[in-house]
Amino acid sequence: MKKINKIGILTLVLSMILMVLLSGCSQASKPSTNDQASKPSTEEKIKVAFVYVGPVGDFGYTYAQDQGRKYLEANMKNVETTYVENIPETADAERTFTDLAQKGYNIIIGTSYGYMDYMVNVSKKFPKVVFEHCSGYKTTDNLGTYFNRDYQARFLTGMVAGKYTKSNVLGFLAPFGTPEVIRNIDAFTLGAQSVNPKVQVKVVWTNSWNDPATEKTAANSLIDAGADVLAMHVDSPTFAQTAQDRGVLAIGHDSDMSKFAPNSILVGDVSNWGPYFVQVVKEVMNKTWKPTQYFGGIKDGGIIDITPFSAKVDKDFQATVNAKKQDIMDGKFDPFSGPISDQSGTIKVKDGDKATDDMLLSINWFVKGVQGTIPKS
Repeated sequence: MKKINKIGILTLVLSMILMVLLSGCSQASKPSTNDQASKPSTEEKIKVAFVYVGPVGDFGYTYAQDQGRKYLEANMKNVETTYVENIPETADAERTFTDLAQKGYNIIIGTSYGYMDYMVNVSKKFPKVVFEHCSGYKTTDNLGTYFNRDYQARFLTGMVAGKYTKSNVLGFLAPFGTPEVIRNIDAFTLGAQSVNPKVQVKVVWTNSWNDPATEKTAANSLIDAGADVLAMHVDSPTFAQTAQDRGVLAIGHDSDMSKFAPNSILVGDVSNWGPYFVQVVKEVMNKTWKPTQYFGGIKDGGIIDITPFSAKVDKDFQATVNAKKQDIMDGKFDPFSGPISDQSGTIKVKDGDKATDDMLLSINWFVKGVQGTIPKS
C-alpha cells in the first residue's frame, strides 16, 4: 500500500469539504415541494358576500337572490361567496355590513330596500370595498344600485288576473309602502284593467316581508272581501296555498310557485339575478366597475320574466300576453304609458307620455282602481 503523505491527506479533506458545500448550494437553489405549495396563487379569489332580509328557503324574493349567488359561483372562476340571512332592516344591518368589510370581502351585496342608509354609511368607511344595493336609489363613490323592471312582468301577470277574475275583485298582499311595492301594485292593476276595465284591486298590508301566519290571515281576509284572484309582494307561497285551499286563483311572484299550489297559480313573474352578479364581478376584476343605478328589463337577458302559464290559461290568451311581452321588449309599449290617473282622478302621466325612471323609482301614489291607503313610512 502506498503511503499517503500529510499534504495528500489535507488535499483529500479539502476536496471532500468542497463537494459537500457544492452539493448544499445545489439543493438550496431548488425549492422544495412544500415551498411550491405554500406560494399564493397568481389569481386571488374575489370574495363576494350577500346579505338577505329573509331566509334562503322562503321560495320567493330571498330564494331568487340566492339562486343568483349560486349562478355566480357556477359561472365564474376564482369567486368565493358567502351569505348572511334574516338580517333585519335596523342597525343590525349596519353591523353586518361592517363585519363583512372588516373580514376582507371585496364585494358586498345588500338585497333589501331598508338597508339603503346603512350601506351608504358603511361604504364611506370602506372605500376600497365595492357595495351593491338592491332596489335603493342612493349611491356613493363605491356603492351602486341594481333592480329589475319587475313592473313589466307585473303588467303581464295582471292581464291574466284581469282575464280570469269572475268577481272583478283582485286581492294584493303588500309588505310596506316602498316605491318598489307601490310600482308593482300599480302595474299589476294597469295590466288587469287593460283587459277588464271593471277590475278593482284591494290591498292588505302585512308589515313584513316574510310572515307566513300574517300572510295567511291577510289572504283569507281578501277572499272574504270578494277577491277571487290573489297576488302579492311578500316572500312566501303561503298566500297561494291559502288561495288553493279556498278554491280561488293566484299569481306568483319572484320564483315559480306553481309547485306549491298547482291548482291555483295561473302564472307569475320570476327574477333572474345571476347574470347581473357575474357582470359586477367581471367589472371589479377588470377594474372597470363604477357606481351605477342598474334598472334592467325583460329584454336584458331575462333578469325579469314571466313563468310558464298554467293549463287553466287558454292558448289564445297566452298568445295575447306573449305578444304584449314582445311589444315591451321591442320598445313599442310601456306599462306606464299615459294617460294614467291616481286614485283621486288626477292625471299623473299624460296621454302620449310615459312615466320616467325618476318617477317610477320614487312613486308614492296608487293608480285609479286600487282600493287601499299607502302607509306612512
